Amino acid sequence: MKNYDIVIVGGGPAGLAAAVAAKKAGNDSILILERDKELGGILNQCIHNGFGLHTFKEELTGPEYAYRFMEQVFDLNIEYKLNTMVMDISPEKVVTTMNREDGMVEYQAKAVILAMGCRERPRGALNIPGYRPAGIFSAGTAQRLVNIEGYMPGREVVILGSGDIGLIMARRMTLEGAKVKVVAELMPYSGGLKRNIVQCLDDFGIPLKLSHTVVDIEGKERVSAVTIAEVGPDMKPIPGTEERYTCDTLLLSCGLIPENELSKKAGVEMNMITSGPVVNESLETNVPGIFACGNVLHVHDLVDYVSEEAARAGENAAKYAAGQTAATSDKVIKLVATEGARYTVPSTIDVSRMEDLLTVRFRVGAVFKDSYVSVYFDDKQIMHNKKRIMAPGEMEQIILQKKKLEEAGDVQTITIKIEDK
Repeated sequence: MKNYDIVIVGGGPAGLAAAVAAKKAGNDSILILERDKELGGILNQCIHNGFGLHTFKEELTGPEYAYRFMEQVFDLNIEYKLNTMVMDISPEKVVTTMNREDGMVEYQAKAVILAMGCRERPRGALNIPGYRPAGIFSAGTAQRLVNIEGYMPGREVVILGSGDIGLIMARRMTLEGAKVKVVAELMPYSGGLKRNIVQCLDDFGIPLKLSHTVVDIEGKERVSAVTIAEVGPDMKPIPGTEERYTCDTLLLSCGLIPENELSKKAGVEMNMITSGPVVNESLETNVPGIFACGNVLHVHDLVDYVSEEAARAGENAAKYAAGQTAATSDKVIKLVATEGARYTVPSTIDVSRMEDLLTVRFRVGAVFKDSYVSVYFDDKQIMHNKKRIMAPGEMEQIILQKKKLEEAGDVQTITIKIEDK
């Protein structure tokens, strides 16, 4: 058994930012555990630009953005272990790991930061009829094959799902000489950022068909064609709307799922909407001393927000490990998302422990135009901000002031909702 103040599970953008923040907060006993052969996480395969505009005020590629944080980890002499799989996290914060050099090792931590990121929704979860031939990839797998391994998955491509990875791969495959025939999206709106629709589809003349899904896959050895059809409000295909596309590759970009098997083993309470942990204003879970940040908490659209959130988790974990965290008061306010808002992070706020300003992030459940984000302290409206457009693919946020919450007195619930007027 080895002892560390803070053990961070995951060496991607969230884990790196959390480690740097914890070190700068004065903690010297930090260990990052990463299962891959290098730090950086998913950013290593994201060779397109668009990262870092908020954090570094310049446009970087994924590997460049990751390396900015890796350099800080190296300069600050923060310990990390690569090729190390975390097998278990106990509620007592014992982290069990396995790697080739050390075998099985247990680490007793004072605080644990969950930063495992997310994985793609598998095809099995989509129930697509037809054969199961070669040529069907998740968009992230295809991205790794092209950008890291140097392989082309195929030459004629259909993409199901308009998540950001699918949109970016539509452009990437086109640039590598493939023909992307269509992007089909089950929902009546895209799941990706607006800028990605413009830069990855519109700029290359790739059609996006909303309210469409794949209804058949042809091919025994390899995909030879797929058929897509329009779906009605009940999400069932409408007969007579079928369109057949010959292709040798089908990419699936149908959403991301936070990687929380370890969190559940540790006894962490999960949010049914985000599939991530329920956290308070300090990004601490219901298990004292276990914190969560980044895509393991809820799926982000911008890595800059991941780093910002992770820094908060790192600072709070350092405080917890040093015994500087104030005791929980009786005054814990519950956050409720309703009427268009799907969830909030955090889920609860202890006013005595919050910073002067607290960023609350949430997503909407549909496309809203010229609507208002309203915030209520119990029944009293205290915020009513007009937004020209809100979509599920883009994260929204509000900022709460500690001073206002203290002045408001005995607030039980903060409600976030979307209103027409």
